[in-house]
Amino acid sequence: MNASKIFSSGVLFAVVGIILFSAKAVLVKIAYRYDISAEHLLLFRMGFALPFYVVIAIVNTTKVKSKAKQLDYLWIVFFGFIGYYLASYFDFLGLQYITAGLERIILFVYPTLVLILSRIFLKKTITKPQVIAIVLTYVGVIITFWGAVQFTSSDIIIGTVLIFLSALTYASYLVGSGWLIPKFGVVTFTSYAMIVSSLGIIIQYLITDRGTLTSYPVIIYVLGLAMAIFATIVPSYLVSAAIARLGASNFAIIASLGPISTIVLAYFFLDEHLSVLQLLGTFIVIIGVFQIAKTKK
Repeated sequence: MNASKIFSSGVLFAVVGIILFSAKAVLVKIAYRYDISAEHLLLFRMGFALPFYVVIAIVNTTKVKSKAKQLDYLWIVFFGFIGYYLASYFDFLGLQYITAGLERIILFVYPTLVLILSRIFLKKTITKPQVIAIVLTYVGVIITFWGAVQFTSSDIIIGTVLIFLSALTYASYLVGSGWLIPKFGVVTFTSYAMIVSSLGIIIQYLITDRGTLTSYPVIIYVLGLAMAIFATIVPSYLVSAAIARLGASNFAIIASLGPISTIVLAYFFLDEHLSVLQLLGTFIVIIGVFQIAKTKK
C-alpha cells in the first residue's frame, strides 16, 4: 500500500473512530435519565470493556513480537493512566462547574497542545497546512457552540482549569501514542493502555466509593455495555490505527469532528435542536479536516 492510500485509510479510521467515540455523550445523556452518578456510569463503561481488552491483549501478544524495551512498558502505564482515565476524570469534574458548551470549546484546544508537545518533545515541525486546519476547526467549533455558552457561573475558573487539564492530559496521551505505537503495534498498545485506564477507574471506585452497583434498572447495564463496545473498544483501536498512519498532530486536528458529531447524533437520538449557526460551524470544521486530508494526496 502506497503512502497516499495509507494516509487516506488513516483519515477514514480517524473519522469513524471519532464518530463512535462521540456517541458516548448521547448514551451518557440517555443513562442520566435513570439517576446514575457519573462515576458509576464511567465504571460500567470501562468495567464492561476491560475483559475484552485483556483477551485481545493476550491473543495478540502470542502472535506479535513486541519491539518495546522494559522502560517502554512503564511509559505505556503512564500514558494509559493520564489518557483515558485521568483525562476523562478531569472532564467529568469540570462539567460540575461549567456548561457543556463551554466545556467543548475549552476541551478542543488539545489539537494545539498536541502540536506544541510534539514540537517540544519529539521535535516535530508544525506545517502551514496544519496551522490553517487548526484555525479553521477552532473557528468552526466556537461558532457551533457559542450560543450554548453561558459565562455567569461563579465557578467558571475552577471548571475551566479542570477542563484544560483534561485537554492537556489527552493531548499528552496522543503524543505518547504516536511515539509508542510503532514499538508495541496498534493492537497491543491500545489493549495495554486501555487496561491501565480501566484499572484506574476500578481502583478509584474501590477507594472512594464502594456504593452498590446492582440496584440500577436493566437499561443502565445495556447502555453501559453499548458504551463499552461501540463507544470505547472499537473506536479505541480505530484511533490508534489512525494515529499510526497520520501522526498524533494530524489526528488531533481531525478529532475536531468530535463535538460536531455529538450535536448531530443528539439531534437524531435526543431530539436536540440543530441551528443554522451549528450547521455553519459544522461546515467550517469539515473544511478544516479536508485541509489535512488533502495534504498527502
